[in-house]
Amino acid sequence: MNLEEYFARTGYKGSLEKQDLETLTDIFQHHIRAVPFENLSIHCGEKITLELEHVYNKIVRRKRGGWCMENNQLLGWVLKRLGYDASFLGAYVFNPHQNAYATIMTHLVVKVVIDGKAYIVDGGFGVSYQMWQPMELVSGKDQPQAPGVFRFTEKNAIWYLEKMRRKQYIPNQNFSNSDLLEKKECRKVYMFSLEPQTVEDFSFQCTYLQTSPDSLFTKKSICTLQTTDGFRALIGWTLTETTYNYKENMDLVEFVTLEDEEVEKTLKEKFNITLERKLVPINVKGFYTI
Repeated sequence: MNLEEYFARTGYKGSLEKQDLETLTDIFQHHIRAVPFENLSIHCGEKITLELEHVYNKIVRRKRGGWCMENNQLLGWVLKRLGYDASFLGAYVFNPHQNAYATIMTHLVVKVVIDGKAYIVDGGFGVSYQMWQPMELVSGKDQPQAPGVFRFTEKNAIWYLEKMRRKQYIPNQNFSNSDLLEKKECRKVYMFSLEPQTVEDFSFQCTYLQTSPDSLFTKKSICTLQTTDGFRALIGWTLTETTYNYKENMDLVEFVTLEDEEVEKTLKEKFNITLERKLVPINVKGFYTI
């Protein structure tokens, strides 16, 4: 494993001299625009494991993506190798359909400290809840970014992340009531404490999320990638392309339903992913919004 190969994968060609916020942001943005958030392994007969070398080979050499435990583990390794003060935290994801936070810690995020200031770096959430810049760990402060306005709130040593979105313009009115569309303008994302975690703390969750019939990830095949002006996502057979701030305070959300034979081609052309095994798309209604 080496940094040069990783940066060739993400296309980052900037400076590595300074461990500052500007460099961190640049490295992070190259990652989220090159490495998809995806769970396709579950739906093409592969097992997801958390050994760092396996994650590195999958993302860097096989040019795949991964979920949070893969993306953020690799990102954390890169930042530590560069000399950043980086550590892992564990989060409980909000389920809008149950209107409650998960009872299992399933989301791995990276905390980075620069000049005494703490930041959350999360390259593994995808769709419109994917931050584009490291977020300063301060309570009650609106942090506007291209995807919308993010905010942390701290209460009794628990931190809560929420996001405010813009209005949405959907040209294809057949999808105006799609269950993939988030209806609320302010949405809870996840909660976490500052207790340090290790990748090993997620071994049970890694197995559970890819095997349990109750898991979101067994109900939907998901591939999503950030772009320079928004993001694209393939959920089952539904391809969406979102352009942020298409008009003032409005995002453009375009929907297309693919045929079976179009899925493989779309993964290659839109996400730069070539699978080694046959994908079986799935999209059980509900449970997930973009």
